[in-house]
Amino acid sequence: MRINAYYFLVLMACTFWSCNKGPGKESPKQPNILFIMSDDHAYQAISAYQDHLINTPNIDRIANEGMRFDNACVTNSICAPSRAVTLTGKHSHINGKTDNHFPFDKSNVTFPQLFQQAGYQTAMFGKLHFGNNPKGFDEFKILPGQGAYYNPTFITKNEGKKDFPGYVTDIITDMTLNWLDKEREEDKPFMLMYLHKAPHREWLPAERHIAEYANKQFPEPATLFDDYSGRGTAAHTAEMNILDHMNWAGDSKIYPEVMDELGIPDASGWDHKAFERERKRMTEAQKANWDKVYKPMNEEFKKNFPDMTREEKMKWRYQRYMQDYLGTIAAVDENVGRVLDYLDEKGLTENTLVVYTSDQGFYLGEHGWFDKRFAYNESFKTPLLMRWPEQIKAGTVRNEMVQNLDFAQTFLDAAGIEQPTDMQGESLMPLLTGNDEGWDRDAVYYHYYEYPSIHMVKRHYAIITEKYKLIHFYYDVDEWELYDREKDPQEMTNQYDNPDYAQVVKDLKAQLDELRVKYKDSDELNQAYIDRYLKKVDEFRYNVKVGK
Repeated sequence: MRINAYYFLVLMACTFWSCNKGPGKESPKQPNILFIMSDDHAYQAISAYQDHLINTPNIDRIANEGMRFDNACVTNSICAPSRAVTLTGKHSHINGKTDNHFPFDKSNVTFPQLFQQAGYQTAMFGKLHFGNNPKGFDEFKILPGQGAYYNPTFITKNEGKKDFPGYVTDIITDMTLNWLDKEREEDKPFMLMYLHKAPHREWLPAERHIAEYANKQFPEPATLFDDYSGRGTAAHTAEMNILDHMNWAGDSKIYPEVMDELGIPDASGWDHKAFERERKRMTEAQKANWDKVYKPMNEEFKKNFPDMTREEKMKWRYQRYMQDYLGTIAAVDENVGRVLDYLDEKGLTENTLVVYTSDQGFYLGEHGWFDKRFAYNESFKTPLLMRWPEQIKAGTVRNEMVQNLDFAQTFLDAAGIEQPTDMQGESLMPLLTGNDEGWDRDAVYYHYYEYPSIHMVKRHYAIITEKYKLIHFYYDVDEWELYDREKDPQEMTNQYDNPDYAQVVKDLKAQLDELRVKYKDSDELNQAYIDRYLKKVDEFRYNVKVGK
């Protein structure tokens, strides 16, 4: 029997389609992207990594149902530059956002723009840190600069600046869920950036967590009283010590009048200002809940302070730091759970790539420090958890060196959107899907620029592998440091001058030179950024002098 050619082609097409589609399967869809970033959230404060400080069951869900990266890191451990790297897929020296002081170059192409152009619905809620009009978003509500914890102001796309009552972590989540529920177009994939202010300094927990965490005691890190004897000038001269450099009022919640009574100095009135700035935003009921916890603590402190030794003060301030810092994270974890539950309820979980990360790591008393900036582990490493049930095997742990530099290309690759050739990262898709042969990076590049400035962490660049870390501190010093990451995970002993590591140093220096060429960094470019920065410092000093 002869078959008409037309019907034969139709039959073959239908057979091919059914074979590829399979029983009960739909054709592949572009995934939704949910990018969750907190500010200064140390990996040590996520129980999927370490559970001795806090339990974070909702954030842990992303790791348990997806992948945990144990060597995720940043290219420049400071807030706005880290976010610029995430958005552009380019190192700081290429995108121009080397520090917190200079504006973001708006000529940069960001990955949200590419998603929007490719037909994705895009939105951003929370803390961007720089720029009042983020590109590539159909909707946004962002905090101006650092933003406030209580009753914050937001910059909105359609309503200008607007105040919202409540606690910032809850508000950002409410905005996110409202957009998902009421504004999301179901026939389009979405790319949603859900960005928390917490746990950025100064740390103000939600009312529901203040008393709970103020009464907790936390284990001290083994290096709380580090004397930096195994390291160089940079560690000795940094101004990040919990006892010596934290604010008493803003950070430790010692009321200004108690500081005055005890004779605790207040540099330039900063402590008083930071304390009052937050309290001014609170309602009377919020202040009452605050005072219910912090006033008795202040009275107890006032009695004990005159007789406390330096060591006792350090221990006391460490506990105050952990109580407020971890208290702010409690609300983040609760709210991440709300969003994950929504995805489950709406059937969005399977085809949504969920990412949880921070703009960098943070010191939680290790080496006696708070803040970040250094290429040392606690600030260089960042939490990174990814879940995508359709692609990622649950409960997977990876140890490869991955960076925030890779996020843009990973998301574009996952969505099947062409990646610009001038982006400098690498897609993590081979690692997410178990294709180990598709990944060959063995070292990452780091560069920190903001000096002289707050915390006085010297300029430095570094190469880091799974085994070693080689750092070059430059500008007003010329010092090298080498750490054996396997034998010395706390990075206590610089091995640069140890003859046993001479070949390691030689090999890493050669590899570092190659990386600098690959990423287009150079001493000449360093000097250009130094000159630009110092000019800005001079302008600031002049404005202070003339009262501007």
